[in-house]
Amino acid sequence: MDKIIRRGIIGCGSVTERKSGPAYYKTDSFALQAVMRRDAGKAADYAKRHNVPTFYTDAEALINDPAVDAVYIATPPDTHKYYALMVAKAGKPCCIEKPMAPRYKDCVTICNAFQDKGLPLFVAYYRRSLPRFAKIAEWISSGAIGEIRHISWLLTRTPSAVDVSGEYNWRTDSNIATAGYFDDLASHGLDLFIHLLGDVTDAKGIATNQQGLYTAKDAITACWIHENGTTGSASFNFGCHTRRDEAEIMGSKGVIKFSVFNEVPLVLENESGVTEVFIENPENIQLYHVRNIKEHLLGNAVHPSTGVTAAHTAWVMDKILGAL
Repeated sequence: MDKIIRRGIIGCGSVTERKSGPAYYKTDSFALQAVMRRDAGKAADYAKRHNVPTFYTDAEALINDPAVDAVYIATPPDTHKYYALMVAKAGKPCCIEKPMAPRYKDCVTICNAFQDKGLPLFVAYYRRSLPRFAKIAEWISSGAIGEIRHISWLLTRTPSAVDVSGEYNWRTDSNIATAGYFDDLASHGLDLFIHLLGDVTDAKGIATNQQGLYTAKDAITACWIHENGTTGSASFNFGCHTRRDEAEIMGSKGVIKFSVFNEVPLVLENESGVTEVFIENPENIQLYHVRNIKEHLLGNAVHPSTGVTAAHTAWVMDKILGAL
């Protein structure tokens, strides 16, 4: 890489304020060149605060800007396919926020468009790049808990003020996210488990709406099996009294306990005793993900979260929801 790669962001909303946007200008050889939002005032404000040279209210104008070398799509998932195909047509590398698209078939269409052009495609499942989860991968590969038998996850949360008020929220609109917060949150954990334990060969589930607060599903149970024979199970409920995020990887000689979202110590229990390790996340949580994009573009490594891996995660989610 003998020049600065200039990135453009479509949808410079809340997720890009701290989680992702700054990572692009904090990474060597990268720069944030342009941002787009339909609200001109908000786009201009974002550009000013983040020292971005150009802002747009039209996504196509940003995509076709010759000063933009690559594009990051950070809009709601129902628009990902539309913008991604536009980026592929323009011949530029792309990163898409997760989930990649509401349905697996749309993910395949996106992947094919980039593969046909020989273009890199990344998806922002950034937990695959975080050091805290690399530690779990290290424990697994070193045999710290023996042969892996099962992974389980319990994710619950209380209804938010927005949920209760009935105010519109695209995350719980079934036309955009069939299973609501499952699409938005559970996708992170399922993708991480696939990264740690390998592809899933089959998955099943039950999904329902218990609260009646919105159109999307709010309670899902799931089970699956990885290609290495490890079984998995999870329960997701977004109308409970308490918030819980508890995952366990059980092996023949021990167990690893951790949280997918909460920044708490990783716990290893085996014949040697109990080990706790705390690994802090970076201020901009997508920093390592973005750095890995750079290494991929340099040809130094293969990024752990590509269009292909994200499409597989979408396939698993659709299987759980009975959409395949």
